Amino acid sequence: MQVLIVGATGTLGRQIARRALETGHEVRCMVRSPRRASFLQEWGCELTRGDLLEPDSLDYALEGQAAVIDAATARATDSGSTYSVDWTGKQNLFAACRRAGVRRVVFHSLLDSEQHPTVPLMDIKACTEQWLEASDLDYTILRGAAFMQGLISQFAIPVLESQTVWVSGVPTPIAYMNSQDAARFAVAALTRPETVRGSFPMVGPRAWITGEITQLCEKYSGKSARVFRVPPQLLGLMQGVAGFFEASLNVAERLSFAEVVGGGRPLDAAMEASYAAFGLDPSETTTLESYLKEYYDTILRRLREMDADLDKDAKKKLPF
Repeated sequence: MQVLIVGATGTLGRQIARRALETGHEVRCMVRSPRRASFLQEWGCELTRGDLLEPDSLDYALEGQAAVIDAATARATDSGSTYSVDWTGKQNLFAACRRAGVRRVVFHSLLDSEQHPTVPLMDIKACTEQWLEASDLDYTILRGAAFMQGLISQFAIPVLESQTVWVSGVPTPIAYMNSQDAARFAVAALTRPETVRGSFPMVGPRAWITGEITQLCEKYSGKSARVFRVPPQLLGLMQGVAGFFEASLNVAERLSFAEVVGGGRPLDAAMEASYAAFGLDPSETTTLESYLKEYYDTILRRLREMDADLDKDAKKKLPF
């Protein structure tokens, strides 16, 4: 199948591109900066320059395509508002799909988005789901929670380097998923009629709170963690100050997400129906324990190798 992937340079998008290639699809990736996406071309993807806020570029990107996998979302570094990228941009994309006659759309949403209308990104995801459900497109909605990859910078590296681990709010159980496993769901949807015009949870094997994740990092790194929990009141103050300045609007929108990940309401769901509909084996899904263990084993091995190389260089300089 000829597939257009939107957001292919992101954490999830690049894994979708790789998975789609591995399963035999012809992959086109719409990117804002082809130079920064050269790795996708090296893998075998076709690149086309495009932007969700530039409708003409979408028409060009969709030529000859049979399906679209949307993995794009506003980044914290983007100058525009989340609403402009994740709402206006997606409306542009769906309108372009209709013009091009592309009916098959795989859309990545967020779990329980309808329960957080005051959080901009969650509100947009919920509204987009409603729009798709009322449309004539052959959509599949994947409702994720969070990716394991994000835990590396938040927990794994600070623990390894004896830095403070910052967490927010009250302990919230979150069922993290490896982005490679999420990509399996996205690509499987293309050939599974059971998933057409359906919404499915897409979360990891079990939910974890920050204290449990910290303990895993301590176990696999051999280091002790220093944890500082940010009071919800402080986050609210930071959000209010950031939102006062227009240039900081995107930051304020991101801070509001603390209500979701630090509110105490579990981000988890039963996955039996999802695995059955997508034809995937749950035993092949990465566990958080194995993910963090593999990360630390790799990092610690490289550190030992670096130390060994330094010892060799030092010995070479000895006069005897």
